[in-house]
Amino acid sequence: MSDFDVVIVGAGISGIGSAYHLKTLCPGKTYTILESREDLGGTWDLFRYPGIRSDSDMHTLGYSFKPWRAAKSIADGPAIREYLHETVAENDIRRHIQFNQTVTAADWSSDDQQWTVTAETDSQSRTLTCNMLLMCSGYYNYAEGYTPEFEGMHDYQGTVVHPQHWPEDLDYAGKKVVVIGSGATAMTLVPAMADQAASVTMLQRSPTYVVSRPDQDKIANTLRKILPENWAYAVTRFKNTQMQNFIYKRSRTAPEKMKTQLVGMVKQALGPDYDVDKHFTPSYNPWDQRLCLIPNADLFESINSGKTTVVTEQIERLTAEGVQLKNGDVLPADILVTATGLNLQLLGGAQFSVDGKPVNFPETVTYKGMMYSDIPNLVQTFGYVNASWTLRADLTAEFACRVINHMDERGVTQVTPVLREEDKDMQLGPWIEDFSAGYMSRVMHLFPKQGDRDPWRNTQDYQLDKKIIRKAALEDGALQFGPQPRARQEDNQQARSAA
Repeated sequence: MSDFDVVIVGAGISGIGSAYHLKTLCPGKTYTILESREDLGGTWDLFRYPGIRSDSDMHTLGYSFKPWRAAKSIADGPAIREYLHETVAENDIRRHIQFNQTVTAADWSSDDQQWTVTAETDSQSRTLTCNMLLMCSGYYNYAEGYTPEFEGMHDYQGTVVHPQHWPEDLDYAGKKVVVIGSGATAMTLVPAMADQAASVTMLQRSPTYVVSRPDQDKIANTLRKILPENWAYAVTRFKNTQMQNFIYKRSRTAPEKMKTQLVGMVKQALGPDYDVDKHFTPSYNPWDQRLCLIPNADLFESINSGKTTVVTEQIERLTAEGVQLKNGDVLPADILVTATGLNLQLLGGAQFSVDGKPVNFPETVTYKGMMYSDIPNLVQTFGYVNASWTLRADLTAEFACRVINHMDERGVTQVTPVLREEDKDMQLGPWIEDFSAGYMSRVMHLFPKQGDRDPWRNTQDYQLDKKIIRKAALEDGALQFGPQPRARQEDNQQARSAA
């Protein structure tokens, strides 16, 4: 018998949500959560840099089952951590979490119909078993962020900081700060540091699309006053998912119009004398990479006040005093912040095997972006790149529970996505398509493939996923259920022997 029916890896947004759904939809199942860190929260416990906040509204980044009650829908890190701790407390989840447990390997045994999961803590290794494994460990390496190799890095005599590991005691008051990067992290850090630093420069190789919106959703706050809380939250969540979907699809069908609109809003915010074409007009189309959200135009206000400078140029090398650019200019820096991105990592970096044979995930094909061909009883949560992560995390957790209950109804202990005959000649593509962000493109060759037809696509389309994940039949010919539990197999064998 397995130690647990289900093991969940990761106690961040995805893992906590999965635990809630499992407890609610599969109340008879035993489970544990293995968390590598000392506390829950995942991303929102790890990142502690100044200004850390969501870049999605909390009515969609929040769970479907727990309304977001705060007035600010663009929330800061502490508020999100509090929301996650509330969720855990309200649903008695904490006692199921085992902290400081880093999962390093998992092996599926067809004979035993279970996963053996290896976890390390304090240089010691332990194993535990389960029938179903839910991987909710996110998509990036928590141990280290991505920092390019800059020539002269060893010559630089100032302080180098990556936002993923922000020192609690970093004093930047009165210091000259250069933030390298143009993504959401850089655009959050820059205005947050500008009030105390002597100067802050955002140094970018190329521009990113930026859109400003209020940090409070007036409609949501009004609805909460006149409707029951759950109703108001549901209406707001629907409104915001529809808006996200509209903006994304309009960016795909009319990219030039969308580009003109987005850049036009920046020009309006920064005025006619600012070089928006150079610093805020990307060469790619909207949503080829994520749009950067800035609440209440804080970045624009910081630029207009003179506290923040944006420089768009290539880096030649680092010097003792700062950054030398290819155009010959030198940016002096007491502190250099490398907001240069994440190192993506599949399934938390754990090694997987089936019956002792290592799994090479680039040779597998994803089933609805959640499971992998020929890998039994494994479900991974991977959210959207074009919408809030939790929208897909909720769908994935619901799907996992449907599958677990269906196996019980069928009296079986294994479910495996298997390519059907008609699928074996389909065109294969990367795990994420039409998304050129560097942190994705650097590692797509290490990820599973997706097919050109359902159920082998990773659609990144919430409206479609609600149909093909939440409502579609599980018996689709691609999900194969079986074999029977060992006890029933033995009974059948005895019956055949007696006959």
